[in-house]
Amino acid sequence: MRAAVLHEIGQDKLEVLDDVEAVGFGPGKVRIRVRATGLCHSDLSAMSGVLPQPAPFVPGHEGAGEILEVGEGVGHLKAGDRVVVCWLPACGACPACKRGQTELCLAGFMNAGTPNFKRPGGDVFGFAGTGTFTEEVVVDAGCAVPIPDDVPFDIAALIGCGVTTGLGAALNTADLEAGSSVAVIGCGGVGISVIQGSRLRGAAEIVAVDPIASRRECALRFGATRAVSPDELPDAKQQVTAGEGFDYVFEVVGKSATARTAYDTTRRGGTLVVVGAGAMDDFLQLNMFELFFDEKRVLPSMYGGGDVLRSYERTIALWRAGRVDLAGLITHRVPFADVNEALDQMRTGTALRTCIEM
Repeated sequence: MRAAVLHEIGQDKLEVLDDVEAVGFGPGKVRIRVRATGLCHSDLSAMSGVLPQPAPFVPGHEGAGEILEVGEGVGHLKAGDRVVVCWLPACGACPACKRGQTELCLAGFMNAGTPNFKRPGGDVFGFAGTGTFTEEVVVDAGCAVPIPDDVPFDIAALIGCGVTTGLGAALNTADLEAGSSVAVIGCGGVGISVIQGSRLRGAAEIVAVDPIASRRECALRFGATRAVSPDELPDAKQQVTAGEGFDYVFEVVGKSATARTAYDTTRRGGTLVVVGAGAMDDFLQLNMFELFFDEKRVLPSMYGGGDVLRSYERTIALWRAGRVDLAGLITHRVPFADVNEALDQMRTGTALRTCIEM
């Protein structure tokens, strides 16, 4: 079967091969025919080494498809079921799951060290224990979440990561109050989803911050009340908040420099939500006095900061009701053979989300 493989960390191109085999099928597993997959910035971060991932590997963790086969002991799924791939499944038994913090379950991360594929040259891993840049993938049954028949595969793929992460940051982690002032730094697919979540919660002012003009224009269409470049953020802070700072600031880039800017842009007593996934050697510096004196809440948001399955259901309900625009997030579509074109679209900021059609 075909799969897009990164041979070594640091390479910027994938090779589409036709000699890859999905492995690991057995009890508790399912085999999925991938029908659509989105490209998330985390895939690029894994390719560059910002996020830890053994190589060679198949990128992709934002996918949807249909079940081809179920292993022994899998009773809630059957061949033909439509599913979204969940890269962070909850085991239901660990301390985090028992506390209701299923987004902190480490079971999915344990899968990342086990190869999902093989080819004549040896084992191939799947990013985040999945790997959806492929025609078929074998995953734990918990990674396959059933979706209703009326949800298209491309929409379902987005729900698998970017939309859940962005909406959840506003609705779950921040628990944003109506009438608030908001700044969102980084307006790709996740940042736009943060903007939509802030709009749903009744934010009075939503300032989108991004260096790319096309993304700023998109942010306005999705609910931002104004959109500025990073250099214009201090003026926006002055105009919107009289210099005090925003009630909520979302950092959706994953870099210490933008996180520091976000902290400085948050009002005293306000909330900074860190959504971007950054590198382990990139340190955010805050002094102990400002932490004490400013009393700003610094809240990391992992995968939307809430129960993943409930978040999926909520997103589908909001999409059906026309309260969130998911189709509009897909600004580009490419066939699987042109996957490297999708990478270029993400790197240049041309695309919010590119749907790779399998």
